[in-house]
Amino acid sequence: MDFNMKKLASDAGIFFTRAVQFTEEKFGQAEKTELDAHFENLLTRADSTKNWTEKILRQTEVLLQPNPSARVEEFLYEKLDRKVPSRVTNGELLAQYMAEAASELGPTTPYGKTLIKVAEAEKRLGAAERDFIHTASINFLTPLRNFLEGDWKTISKERRLLQNRRLDLDACKARLKKAKAAEAKATCEGDTVPDFQETRPRNYILSASASALWNDEVDKAEQELRVAQTEFDRQAEVTRLLLEGISSTHVNHLRCLHEFVESQTTYYAQCYRHMLDLQKQLGRFPGTFVGTAEPASPPLSSTSPTTAAATMPVGPSAAGLAPPGEAALHLEEVTPPASGTRKARVLYDYEAADSSELALLADELITVYSLPGMDPDWLIGERGNKKGKVPVTYLELLS
Repeated sequence: MDFNMKKLASDAGIFFTRAVQFTEEKFGQAEKTELDAHFENLLTRADSTKNWTEKILRQTEVLLQPNPSARVEEFLYEKLDRKVPSRVTNGELLAQYMAEAASELGPTTPYGKTLIKVAEAEKRLGAAERDFIHTASINFLTPLRNFLEGDWKTISKERRLLQNRRLDLDACKARLKKAKAAEAKATCEGDTVPDFQETRPRNYILSASASALWNDEVDKAEQELRVAQTEFDRQAEVTRLLLEGISSTHVNHLRCLHEFVESQTTYYAQCYRHMLDLQKQLGRFPGTFVGTAEPASPPLSSTSPTTAAATMPVGPSAAGLAPPGEAALHLEEVTPPASGTRKARVLYDYEAADSSELALLADELITVYSLPGMDPDWLIGERGNKKGKVPVTYLELLS
């Protein structure tokens, strides 16, 4: 191989000069060119942007994929430029287990039917989660990663180059300062008039020669300083323009953040809708939540069936869970208890599943009460002349 020894020696000399200048600055033995306050602020803002972008990126990855092993695997696939294999979400895996359990335990039993319905809802939740992860990765993580791997690497490269240019500039300033000091000393010694009667006026001749040499050294140092100053100013301008581009980066990241919030809102809205549908479906199954409850013991007294039926508590849940053939509950016949009614504020909109339920609107106030024997998850709600069953989870009970 052919080596350019002259260039190699020059590069080694430049590196050694920079190392000496850097070391002397650290020990306070050399002066350092300071950047202006605006430039320092740009550097500080750029460093903060980079540090917080890294933290936000890493934590968002944790949010989207809590499994650290899966994150490492995806990282390796990306570095190898290979497609990341499709991964089953936790909701989809739970749905699979529930469906298999229903198939084995009996799909026609109340428990099996419920497992199937919940499995279908969990599968829809898993699909919504997959869409959310995909959308968030494209619209939010990718721009942040592109900034760190693209723009920031360019800024870091130009900053290192600016640091080298500054070291070269300060080294030239130090060299010029030393040359001027040596020239002044040689000039002072050369100004002394020699005694030519002496047999050895050699010192005067040497002083004059040294003064001329140092004069040439000063001229050379000044020329090198002008070149170094020009290169430093040019590199400072390039670096400043890149640092000012951080404002555009903030604008881009702001837009990506809005898109991330929108995708997250859509995801949670889908989850809420799927779970609301599931709750309504489970409410239609006879025997749900009470399939294993023991039937009430009949009264031991000799009371007639008519009297016993009249003394039994009647409520919407009892009517809804009544076996086929029993009379349905007529809500207009239900009277509120003398005490125990409360006001409640509706938290979310609720669509009635059938005529026995009361449709609700968010933030409205209704009167609620419970009847003996009712499912604790339900109450009787009244709004004007309308009444019906309402789920407790949709209410905030007031005084």
